[in-house]
Amino acid sequence: MTPSPGTSTALAVSPDSGTHWSAEGAWPVAEGIHRIPLPLPMDGLRAINVYVIETPDGLVLVDGGWAIPEARDLLDRCLRGIGAGFGDIRRFLVTHVHRDHFTLATVLGGEYGADVALGIGERPALELLNDETLDSNPFVDVLVTAGAREVADQWVAMQNDEQPDMSMWAFPTTWLDGDHPIDLGSRTVDAVHTPGHTPGHFVFADQAAGLLFAGDHVLPTITPSIGFTVPPAPLPLGDFMASLTKVRALPDLRVLPAHGPVAPSSHQRVDELLAFHETRLDQSLAALAAGTRTSHDVAQELAWTRHERAYTELDLFSQGMASMETKAHLELLVAQGRATRTEDPDGVLFTAGP
Repeated sequence: MTPSPGTSTALAVSPDSGTHWSAEGAWPVAEGIHRIPLPLPMDGLRAINVYVIETPDGLVLVDGGWAIPEARDLLDRCLRGIGAGFGDIRRFLVTHVHRDHFTLATVLGGEYGADVALGIGERPALELLNDETLDSNPFVDVLVTAGAREVADQWVAMQNDEQPDMSMWAFPTTWLDGDHPIDLGSRTVDAVHTPGHTPGHFVFADQAAGLLFAGDHVLPTITPSIGFTVPPAPLPLGDFMASLTKVRALPDLRVLPAHGPVAPSSHQRVDELLAFHETRLDQSLAALAAGTRTSHDVAQELAWTRHERAYTELDLFSQGMASMETKAHLELLVAQGRATRTEDPDGVLFTAGP
């Protein structure tokens, strides 16, 4: 995820808490809704916002957090602070399958019998993760197609040999399929399919209350990562920009993001995100002017983060993310007829022009 111009995520104060957005607490964002930031391990984002919605039948949580002891303990403590507990959770509405959103939801759902709802577009990813024949990191192949074979080799060298706990990656109890209203008793939220960040990403719009539970689709201080998903989508950036346009057609809503502070206007932020990617497309095309390049080559010619850092200043994980995101931009340029692509064992090659 690339920080955008404006307030730094590291410094951002959320209006509901009056303090840093990641500060511990069950912060009221609207009548019957609390925001609980949960910690992330080894992650520059610092926290994920889980939203607790009170309903006549119990609690509905939008996203669940990362299944680590620190996050579980903090969620338990914050729920007790508002007079509730894990046994009061009736449903998780998970915006997408990434581990910081999905894994604690599926663990607690399994333990306490809560329904876990996830977009059906995430099914291929879960099937891949549950494939008993899988013996390597599936992101490695994506990095190789981006021309980042050296980064891929370093990712493999850093891999932990321990097998993942598959209880964290159980299939959901409910698949969300297409746009539809969800009755929560005291309110109705519209489930809106917003592919791009992942193929099965959903946002949840409470239009009566003027709220958008935005997941990683609309983030107030950074641009959501694109291309970091397996199996890879053909045109994730095209999907993302189309989904932004779809959300822009909704009324202007207060943004309740997964990362960062509560923000006042979905319309304003969507416009900023669309403008950012239009500029990034032009920058990626300009980098092809000198000749044929892989995504990894182009990524090294672009500036990264709000501080305009060189690619070489990024950590290894961020370099991989940058290469995959750059590939998403180059693939969209091909679809727009502004570039061409050629398959190559050392990575897809891109050239400017039709």
